[in-house]
Amino acid sequence: MSNNVYGIDLGTSNLKVYCKASGKILNEKNTIAIVNKNQMYAYGDAAYAMYEKAPESIHVTFPIVNGVIADFANMQTMISDFIEKHAKGKVRGAEFIVAVPTDITEVEKKAFFDIFAQSRMKPRQVQLCEKPIADAVGLGLDVNEPTGIMIVDIGADTTEISVISLGGLVLSDLLHFGGNRIDESIINYIKRNYNLLIGQKTAKALKEELGSGIEENMDKSMVIVGRDVVSGLPIEMEISARIIYDAIKENLNAICNSIKMILEKTPPELAKDIIHAGIYITGGASMISNLDTLFTQITNIRVNTCDNPEESAVRGLNKIVSDEKFRHLSFGLRTKLYK
Repeated sequence: MSNNVYGIDLGTSNLKVYCKASGKILNEKNTIAIVNKNQMYAYGDAAYAMYEKAPESIHVTFPIVNGVIADFANMQTMISDFIEKHAKGKVRGAEFIVAVPTDITEVEKKAFFDIFAQSRMKPRQVQLCEKPIADAVGLGLDVNEPTGIMIVDIGADTTEISVISLGGLVLSDLLHFGGNRIDESIINYIKRNYNLLIGQKTAKALKEELGSGIEENMDKSMVIVGRDVVSGLPIEMEISARIIYDAIKENLNAICNSIKMILEKTPPELAKDIIHAGIYITGGASMISNLDTLFTQITNIRVNTCDNPEESAVRGLNKIVSDEKFRHLSFGLRTKLYK
């Protein structure tokens, strides 16, 4: 083992890093602000604060789109800077374990590998681990057992539904659909019905504050500021929970239908295990209230939630790094690519 090991989960909206030397999890917004087309001006939370507020000279982007790396060079600079700045212990010659989505191509997986392998941190070893497996380990489940586990990971741009048994994936489905799509549907719904134009951050706040999977507490409300489409002036408006429920209802049903499709394909013996243990939901967008109740109503299977669901994958990487029992769950790229 080298001096230090890092477990890394590159999400669309957040970048999570586990550092073995300090035992801490670092969580930062996965955002980059660029000036002069290619110069990095800021990254992380500082860049996210500029999102939707920056002048034309500053371009704020998200380097990961739909779960895959869209801006390789800037992502590499950002992750190297971030780890060198925040992480305790030696960075050069360290070992990295990176969580990757399942249903992406080998070339896209190689990009996750190369971003560290070719970086200035000169790692001793780069291992990959499939994200649903890291999620399951992070939830405290023993993935090595011959029992079926169903994980639904609802992220910002993607929703990954997987069935795991014996340390491997039996079924998996990646939907290009997540929290950001839900935010967009809130923006469009309010614009269409109330002639009010709001930003993505406001929509996100509405989703977190008022969003619900079922019709409950519909009298809650929140005052927001947006631009009136007719007059063009900024105005305040009170938005009730019912409006948000109507706006996001279809999106949540789409996730439910995908869960049903995966359950229909699941072998009967594994389905039996899933009914006993329940479905596990993780990911940042799974924090919408009563989402578990909605899934239970539609599938008739109980749904388990967890604390800090957006950090479950990186907590799993921590266990994979430090526990020999789970060590075999990570793989190097060569062994996987060139069989």
